[in-house]
Amino acid sequence: MRKADLATILRVLLVFLVAYLVILKINPIYSILILIIAFLLDGVDGYLAIREASSNKISFLMYIKTVKGDSKYRKEIKELKESISKKYPHGPRMDVAGDRAVEYALWAVFTYLNILPLFIILIVIFRHSFVDGLMAAKGTSNKMKSKLAKIIYSSNISRGGVNVVKFVTFSYLILVYTSKFPIIYGYILTGILLLYIILRGVAEVYEVFQNE
Repeated sequence: MRKADLATILRVLLVFLVAYLVILKINPIYSILILIIAFLLDGVDGYLAIREASSNKISFLMYIKTVKGDSKYRKEIKELKESISKKYPHGPRMDVAGDRAVEYALWAVFTYLNILPLFIILIVIFRHSFVDGLMAAKGTSNKMKSKLAKIIYSSNISRGGVNVVKFVTFSYLILVYTSKFPIIYGYILTGILLLYIILRGVAEVYEVFQNE
């Protein structure tokens, strides 16, 4: 099994551990620290796939520079990504599956603990199920062509931004349950995250129908 796939599996397992710690009201510092590691692994798996495909020639620093916009290694990394997609077609889908497993687990925990209303997770499941289905059928995941989709969905700012908002939101909800932090701010963060998720879904759907 590829190291990238192992990283995906590990981050899912870490989030299940977070769920267990939260439900038992263990010191929230541990839960949040583990959550940080899980979210960081979401970026590491992409690098591990590139590093393996390049026979360890692409360093982490080179990868980070490219993500930040450095064009020096962009062409080489782009070609590596294309070769990975052809050789391991399950890779991108497994990454998405890992994202969904992590997100659903966290939404489910806070719904179960009566921190969030049921309709929140239902909206998230509905959005992901239909949009992921459309994207998989069209084979357009990670290949955004329209300007709107590139800005809202596939840009580094958008990808990084949604993960930051997820981390902040779920970390705060952990504190709401374990340390009695004010729930109102949790609702505000949840609303921002939900809007972010929906907008990215709209961009994906727009991309699908633009390519028909």
